[in-house]
Amino acid sequence: MTAISDSAADGLLEAPIKPKGMAGGMQLYEVPAELRGRDMGDATVTRYSPGSVDDALQAKLAQSGAEDAFYVADLGEVYRQYEQWTKLLPRVQPFFAVKCNPDALVIKLLARLGAGFDCASKGELVQVLSEGVPASNIIYAHPCKPASHLRFAGAQGVELMTFDNADELEKISELHQGAKAVLRILADDSSALCRLGLKFGAEPSSAAALLRTAIRLGVQVVGVSFHVGSGCQSEAAFSDAVERARCVFDQADALGLQLSLLDVGGGFPGRNDAAGLDFNVVARVLSAAIDRHFPQDAYAHVRVIAEPGRYFVASAFSLAVNVVARRRIEGEGEGAESFMYYVNDGVYGSFNCIVFDHQSPRPRVLHSQGEPVDSVVAPLFKSSVWGPTCDSIDCIVPSGLLLPELRIGDWLVFDNMGAYTLCAASRFNGFKLSDIVYVDTEHALL
Repeated sequence: MTAISDSAADGLLEAPIKPKGMAGGMQLYEVPAELRGRDMGDATVTRYSPGSVDDALQAKLAQSGAEDAFYVADLGEVYRQYEQWTKLLPRVQPFFAVKCNPDALVIKLLARLGAGFDCASKGELVQVLSEGVPASNIIYAHPCKPASHLRFAGAQGVELMTFDNADELEKISELHQGAKAVLRILADDSSALCRLGLKFGAEPSSAAALLRTAIRLGVQVVGVSFHVGSGCQSEAAFSDAVERARCVFDQADALGLQLSLLDVGGGFPGRNDAAGLDFNVVARVLSAAIDRHFPQDAYAHVRVIAEPGRYFVASAFSLAVNVVARRRIEGEGEGAESFMYYVNDGVYGSFNCIVFDHQSPRPRVLHSQGEPVDSVVAPLFKSSVWGPTCDSIDCIVPSGLLLPELRIGDWLVFDNMGAYTLCAASRFNGFKLSDIVYVDTEHALL
């Protein structure tokens, strides 16, 4: 485990997390309001369970009256992902994309480990700054910022920020004279699940004109950024974008500007990524591109950062949902019947990732006593899984999923649910947000 100095730790414990007794075999921790993060709602305690994710699932399901959907979050998995990053991309400092999962303890752990943070709003800036993260480890990575948020960043000393158009440069010159602007260029994101280039990114052909505008306005441009798209499915997109960035560095040099920052953006896959992209391959391709276009001997002055989100948290969160109702659909012939199962989180809640993040989550099954279904010999039936609201769009898994016959009170578990899930969940129809139980398999924080 990476050592954390006493001085660094002390700086992050101004509002400590305090043990608050036991309940149902789980340690309860009191979490001060300023550490909760927007996704924790009105929770006053954080539940911590010793052992593994599966240990926590079984402990929770064994509690009397257990029914509410809940996450199990393994902070140890976040730690392992950080260790892998520093091993495979030693030149690149990760700036965690807060939007992906603003969980308070994830933020706290990554801050302790030395990560930077990609913030896109005043609210995200407030959360990260409250952890004692230095402003130099924050990038305001939104090319089109509200004026009040820009003024707030200036007041807090957050200087790094992106832009991709001349009007944003005008705004920055007026409202944040100390800004260190980073030109976001358009990358080839044609292979990504979410093509962010449809909204942001200057054409590389317009870079020189934007740099001249910045010089005229007195805005200090310090670097170049890009984003290959969220859920990128081509490692080649990273190397192509680094080459484009180098071209902009050369244009800046011709204008008398020495740039000192390369931001390679996000799009990095999580562990067991459904798209099949392997982080090891991405890291190898990206490292080679950086070394080729920004060799250390000539570009030792250039700081290289990235904005990973799902990479850190996707595999760290599993979601357990309870079967609250079912509907048997009779078919013709033996074994032709199918089932519709209704569970207590859905598309308007954590499974908004189906709509917004183009995900296709698939469950594994637990019986009500927490026993994995593979330990039980049972026939399989065509099944569909539906969320709790009254809207027919609230479908988690359409018909065709093969499951054993489940009963009301049984549980389904969806793994890899840490990215773009709870952060965008709503309380539509009066249903609550799913709670979180934490484990820490590396003893990284708790």
